[in-house]
Amino acid sequence: MPRDLRGFIELLEQRGQLRRIKTLVDPDLEIAEIANRMLQAGGPALLFENVKGSTQPVLVNLLGTVERVCWALNMDKPEDLEGLGKKLALLYQPRPPKKLSQAIDLGKALFDVLKAKPDRDLFPVCQQVVLKGDQVDLTQLPLLRVYPGDANKVVTLGLMITKDCETGIPNVGVYRLQLQSQNSMTVQWLSIRGATRHLRKAAERGQKLEVAIALGVDPLIILAAATPLPLDLSEWLFAGIYGGTGVHLAKCKTLNLEVPADAEMILEGTITPGETAVDGPAGDHMGFYGGVNEAAPLIRFHCVTHRKDPIYLTTFSGRPPKEDAMMALALNRIYTPILRQQVPEIVDFFLPMETLSYKAAVISIDKSYPGQARRAALAFWSALPQFNYTKFVVVVDKDINIRDPRQVVWSIASKVDPARDVFILPDTPFDSLDFATEKAGLGGRMGIDATTKVYPETDRVWNEPLESDPETAALVERRWAEYGLADLSLGEVDPNLFGYDIR
Repeated sequence: MPRDLRGFIELLEQRGQLRRIKTLVDPDLEIAEIANRMLQAGGPALLFENVKGSTQPVLVNLLGTVERVCWALNMDKPEDLEGLGKKLALLYQPRPPKKLSQAIDLGKALFDVLKAKPDRDLFPVCQQVVLKGDQVDLTQLPLLRVYPGDANKVVTLGLMITKDCETGIPNVGVYRLQLQSQNSMTVQWLSIRGATRHLRKAAERGQKLEVAIALGVDPLIILAAATPLPLDLSEWLFAGIYGGTGVHLAKCKTLNLEVPADAEMILEGTITPGETAVDGPAGDHMGFYGGVNEAAPLIRFHCVTHRKDPIYLTTFSGRPPKEDAMMALALNRIYTPILRQQVPEIVDFFLPMETLSYKAAVISIDKSYPGQARRAALAFWSALPQFNYTKFVVVVDKDINIRDPRQVVWSIASKVDPARDVFILPDTPFDSLDFATEKAGLGGRMGIDATTKVYPETDRVWNEPLESDPETAALVERRWAEYGLADLSLGEVDPNLFGYDIR
């Protein structure tokens, strides 16, 4: 099966996770409403084959479950992703091995890098049709308008490829684009992203920044673009490590950039430093309309290439759960080994979907000295670029299941004295899209130490926690099976027993 979007569609269809819809649908509000209801129900990917105003079918909800995200990464279940994370951790900050087993693991990881090097395709399918100049008409694409207050239609799942004009190293990111005219779009991004660095460097040299947008790529490449990487490593290489083989790349028709050869469509254009347009409002991942940006960078496109009969892959933002939340839950497992390498005392960490998968984190540590929870929180904020904008960090003991909100809330309620265990860092660089902060781009962070306190954190002697008697527990376990109660599950418990659904 080919490693491209169509190969993944075929896989989903074989596994009963794709539905084709032949009824005429409107990309203006209607598709997003249908897809959102399907996503909320944990339903399949949807391929709309009859879209008003366009000849292209629209594919949404592709990665709308954690299971499908795992399939995109060649994994069967979320637990398997930590193995991939361990491999990436070896490459993230390579260290001289101290044991033979470590040397073997590093050797295997480096061999995987060799296999993952991208190769070149001289006759790519993404260039079966080439449109230039006046032939470029972005209004013919089935772009979605998701919410009634959105200023215009948007591209939400395109890979933006740019290149550092000094080092030549490419950056691949996913940014929201808003349609401005037949051949132009504005881009909404954060100042710390790779493409923004490339634009600043191009401006310093008085050059335009070349930009390619790849639409409809293998979802594995999208996930690689969302993975935290050292600044000088290529997303193409990591996508190859994810997939086990190198990504097929092709040279753009009009730009000195390489793009996925198997993509459905490529938009080629440039950004002239200082040329801007008004962007927004548009629905964002926080569940609100984003603000209006009076000076968003403007991309002018002069060439479009695509497959014959291309498929338009898209998604949309909003209050969780959405597709980006599903991707984040899976990537959380991949981040864990990388994070442990940066902060060794961390046992596990979790980014709850309800907190947009980055606004709040719960981490468990193997605590051995006073102040360690605070140190772990501070280290977490600086460990990976993705955690720069995490507002809240809750630190708990290693025996707490951080994915169980009841255990986390119990730890906070029973082990935290707010005067002693809550600390706030004011006026730190922050997400400019977060309007809860007083100033755009500047905000506070809160750490909560919900670990068991040791001297001199407290002078009081903590009481022993309640535990079952081991002999009685063993006796009940034997009788549990003897009485035929072992088959009981939470699914048979009244969901309102404790005032909320515990299943």
